[in-house]
Amino acid sequence: MIILPAIDIKDGNCVRLFKGDFNTVEKVADDYLTTAKSFEQAGASWIHMVDLDGAKEGRPVNSVIYTDVARETGLKVEVGGGIRNMETIEEYLSMGISRVIIGSAALKDPDLVKNAVKEFGSEKIAVGIDSKNNMVAAEGWLEESNVNYIDLTKRMMEFGVKYFIVTDISKDGTLTGVNGRQLEELYSATEGKCNIIASGGVHTIEDIKLCKSLGLYGTICGKSIYKGTLDLREAVKIGEGE
Repeated sequence: MIILPAIDIKDGNCVRLFKGDFNTVEKVADDYLTTAKSFEQAGASWIHMVDLDGAKEGRPVNSVIYTDVARETGLKVEVGGGIRNMETIEEYLSMGISRVIIGSAALKDPDLVKNAVKEFGSEKIAVGIDSKNNMVAAEGWLEESNVNYIDLTKRMMEFGVKYFIVTDISKDGTLTGVNGRQLEELYSATEGKCNIIASGGVHTIEDIKLCKSLGLYGTICGKSIYKGTLDLREAVKIGEGE
């Protein structure tokens, strides 16, 4: 299971939110590149990055930061936030981004996902499934839908999507532990045929052990690293070890 340390960007700063609320912005690091390099030194091979401004505005805002990390480190970068068209996807991939995350557009413009997988391949595209009370949320989590997270996942799988970043919004940034029940439910419903990346609530090494025991492909760690409740080097060792 891969470990993906996270950097969320708002107004050019490395921040974390509490339950996706933009009013709870907390700066957690001074420099994104220094932070990314520290993740690499701790053994991480991937980094999860989110353009919070982009998610809110529906277009890329901080793209230079992500391409900087891809260029200046050996990390594979996955990016989400504000990706709403093929041009943006193509631009990111051409600048060295390893995987692009389609979030709100998967709900509102499913043909984008279908076309993206066909054009760029399933290894380059991930779908972000962000849910609140099991229902999918969109537009930087500012809008809720009446679509169940399992139903959306299955629909995206029909388009050839293999990678899913699954976030329980009520857990995100809370350090209260991952929603193991939801993750297990999704893994079971999809019969283990897709690569699930858990996001939201990771607190200690026990969350890493739980996600690994569920057979997940990856786990994203954000606030737990910045607050010191999780040692990234240990997480990588346990997550990616035998």
